[in-house]
Amino acid sequence: MIKIIAVLCSLSSPTNCHEQTVTTSDFVALSVRSCLMGAPQLTEWMKQHPAERLAAWRCVIGKQAA
Repeated sequence: MIKIIAVLCSLSSPTNCHEQTVTTSDFVALSVRSCLMGAPQLTEWMKQHPAERLAAWRCVIGKQAA
């Protein structure tokens, strides 16, 4: 399984950033190549979160430690 870990920053407070696992049904068939290229699905996910700015992302293979 490949997951995208996004670094999101608040538009109202740009120094207020956090990491979040990005998950939607669109990411089920996510390939390593697609993830590394920025995952086109990430654009759609960000449209649903207009109060945040995508500062960075990384691809994680396997389960993410809690």
